[in-house]
Amino acid sequence: MSEVITFKVDGELREALKNVRNRSEFIRSALMAALDGTCPLCRGTGTLTPHQMEHWMTFSRGHEVRECGDCHGLVIECTENCQSTSGCGSTHDKSRNGELKP
Repeated sequence: MSEVITFKVDGELREALKNVRNRSEFIRSALMAALDGTCPLCRGTGTLTPHQMEHWMTFSRGHEVRECGDCHGLVIECTENCQSTSGCGSTHDKSRNGELKP
């Protein structure tokens, strides 16, 4: 079942959309892509509930957020403190040069 949803846009976005051939399909695709990239914890709100924050704090004790040397995106890596009880759920071995091995 399809449903019509409307939303307001500013003049600049309205002008940009005028040249899009199939606006409905373009907007649907853009929304689906944005939803696929939504943070799995906050689900796009940008904030965590107190319970989510507790889980994150437990998880972060064995993990760190760092910048990827190749793509410069942020990644989460296990630290030496990572244990199966930290919420990671997987085991990792550190090689001699510090790289993680699954």
